[in-house]
Amino acid sequence: MASNMDREMILADFQGTSEIICFQLLMAAINGVIPQENGILQSDYGGETIPGPAFDSSHPASAPAPSSSSAFRPVMPSRQIVERQPRMLNFRVEYRDRNVDVVLEDSCTVGEIKQILENELQIPVSKMLLKGSKTGDVEDSTVLKSLHLPKNNSLYVLTPDLPPPSSSTHAGALQESLNQNFMLIITHREVQREYNLNFSGSSTIQEVKRNVHDLTSIPIRHQLWEGWPTSATDDSMCLAESGLSYPCHRLTVGRRSSPVQTREQSEEQSTDVHMVSDSDGDNFEDASEFGVDDGEVFGMASSALRKSPMMPENFSSRYGDCHPVFFTGSLEALLAIYLHHDESVLTNVFCSQMLCAESIVSYLSQNFITWAWDLTKDANRARFLTMCNRHFGSVVAQTIRTQETDQFPLFLIIMGKRSSNEVLNVIQGNTTVDELMMRLMAAMEIFTAQQQEDIKDEDERETRENVKREQDEAYRLSLEADRAKREAHEREMAEQFRLEQIRKEQLEEREAIRLSLEQALPPEPKEENAEPVSKLRIRTPSGEFLERRFLDCNKLQIVFDFVASKGFPWDEFKLLSTFPRRDVTQLDPKKSLLEVKLFPQETLFLEAKE
Repeated sequence: MASNMDREMILADFQGTSEIICFQLLMAAINGVIPQENGILQSDYGGETIPGPAFDSSHPASAPAPSSSSAFRPVMPSRQIVERQPRMLNFRVEYRDRNVDVVLEDSCTVGEIKQILENELQIPVSKMLLKGSKTGDVEDSTVLKSLHLPKNNSLYVLTPDLPPPSSSTHAGALQESLNQNFMLIITHREVQREYNLNFSGSSTIQEVKRNVHDLTSIPIRHQLWEGWPTSATDDSMCLAESGLSYPCHRLTVGRRSSPVQTREQSEEQSTDVHMVSDSDGDNFEDASEFGVDDGEVFGMASSALRKSPMMPENFSSRYGDCHPVFFTGSLEALLAIYLHHDESVLTNVFCSQMLCAESIVSYLSQNFITWAWDLTKDANRARFLTMCNRHFGSVVAQTIRTQETDQFPLFLIIMGKRSSNEVLNVIQGNTTVDELMMRLMAAMEIFTAQQQEDIKDEDERETRENVKREQDEAYRLSLEADRAKREAHEREMAEQFRLEQIRKEQLEEREAIRLSLEQALPPEPKEENAEPVSKLRIRTPSGEFLERRFLDCNKLQIVFDFVASKGFPWDEFKLLSTFPRRDVTQLDPKKSLLEVKLFPQETLFLEAKE
């Protein structure tokens, strides 16, 4: 039985060692052909033995790894495998309103992530719960490599043991900001004009852009802004939440250049008229295949419109080189929309004799932006009616819808008014050159009158803005003057209060000294006293007299204390004698009255020191 067990152990030892030898020989061969940058580096073998595989002790054939003296010692190749560099893992950790980016090697632990977050978020590791991993909750000692995580990971932190931040202060500040007025100084880049606009904090960014559209005629979709804070990411956000500087904030607006217009400026002006046509079969059956919706056609040109011809390529060969130059960009001015239909009997006559007449071409080129659409195909017709219904209204769309084929082509005269488009006239194909010219001139007169009215409104608005700006400036200066006056008054009152406090403290201090001196005076001797008595009469600066009896042996300092107890400290007043005139305060206060010859009586007077 024992021999069988030994045989099994030797066999397992041999198998494990053979696997190691085969694996090392294979890797040595690979290392010989794969360059070093693939992660296998060449190095000389130092003679160390790589231990065999570790066998589970529960396995019946388990045995210790063979030692270096074993008969099955593996032969090491002259090359050694070096491990690759650890992977770097990226973590985006979210906590309330903050995001923290953490980059660690996969050899790090979950606890090291928490330590970094503790420094960034100021949250103790013991209060932190790290969530978001697909592996579920793990211990802090777990190595990231063992979790088999992707390179980029998103986590979030929970702190159930910590109270949520108080929002009352933030709510109060937000409510205060909503009630404030923001002055936006907006510069129109193209014309170098500045507008000062006042908005309440509750106004939205969208309202600001609408007002700018009214002032500059730049549609919201074409407005290119500079100066908005990074937090202003949504047009529905109110100004109080957008991070604007209070009370003034500077912005710059310009017109976003259209790709079609940019290309047209760089290319030579083509004399061929272009119209949307279904020259490629069923390309227009689904507008989404074309990549253009009605908003792009009437508001902003699309790259897809550049790829497809807007008019038949043989228009010039069919009707001649003299024809209007049709515009393919955005529709924001006085427009003449030409609706073409190849199956109408009037099309050839209208195009050759009226549309291409030199007088009509010249007038259209000078006063109109001419745009065209081919309604020959049903898909194009349906698409145009959808756009027309959205931009010009159902009445115009119904008018075009009821037109028979023989009534084409049509001319729609469109006038842009503020943010809307108004159809002034619909001209059918059964007309003459003179009538067409008269109707175009009538539309032009209406447009010119509207322009004059707009200019007048703009001048009035500018006048109102100037008056309002002057009033705002005067109000601002008045506020500053009032604030300066109020601050000066407050400083003056504060200084007076300070001086009053000092004076009060000084009076209290002097009164305390006076009381202490008065209490420390020896009792006044009686007139009939056994000991010699000196009677002093002291005249004050106000003319009053102070009288008191002293013993002749009393020190001069007692006289000084008596005078000070009456409110005349000897450091502020001089005590003078009459005959001979002398300054008693200059005498030695330790001498007696008899020694300084103030006995048996003397008249003195007080005089303030200079």
